[in-house]
Amino acid sequence: MSDDHLQGSTWPDLLQRIRARTPARVLVDRAGAGYRTPTQLELRQAHAAARDAVRHELNPERDLGPEFIKRWQLFEVSTPARSKDEYLLRPDLGRAFTNQASRQITNACPAQADLQIVIGDGLSVTAVARQVPPLLPFIAAEAERQGWKLGRPFIIRHCRVGIMNHVGELLSPKVVVLLIGERPGLATAESLSAYMAFSPRSGDTDARRNLISNIHSRGVAMQAAARRIVALAAQMRAQQASGVNVKEDVERPQWLDHR
Repeated sequence: MSDDHLQGSTWPDLLQRIRARTPARVLVDRAGAGYRTPTQLELRQAHAAARDAVRHELNPERDLGPEFIKRWQLFEVSTPARSKDEYLLRPDLGRAFTNQASRQITNACPAQADLQIVIGDGLSVTAVARQVPPLLPFIAAEAERQGWKLGRPFIIRHCRVGIMNHVGELLSPKVVVLLIGERPGLATAESLSAYMAFSPRSGDTDARRNLISNIHSRGVAMQAAARRIVALAAQMRAQQASGVNVKEDVERPQWLDHR
């Protein structure tokens, strides 16, 4: 924000402008050295929501809805993590499928899709439940406009980002998109991430992946997220690469021009 924008602004007006840019609790009122009671209660509520988002087990019927599951022919597979506790304590177990899951995926999903979407619970089941049902149809519509072959999406329980490598090994899609719940904070427990990789394979690291994050009601909107995901996938296909070798081509925010 430029100095010209700040000059002449009243303090309440300035506060409103700042708070409109972020869900973070910035410049909140205090009572002495502490927060006022409403702010303290909001923080406790946000902390409880974050804990619930991490601890809850994904229930596809409850969290995504039977109609959504039927429409997209979703099925569920799991990593070797046998419980939420084991998943949280052993991140490595969330980066590969069981043998049974691998067979189920290869039997159910066509190989060599242009875009393969997978849904992982990650560290926020709340984010998956809130954002995936409205987001997936937008992504599919954008991919259809590109004339791409969309792979059959599926759900991964106890999932970490590294599972993308195993998806690539099993199905050989051109681009994998993992929709996964982000680690919740006190600003929101409903933020979804879209991790993306071109032709992922065993041994790939985060350097071969791209990320579109903060997909939620006060972050990146659904339709904007879908457009960005498909546009970035198109860049990956054109450059035959992903990660540090591909920079997302996004429109420059107007407020940057005033800096």
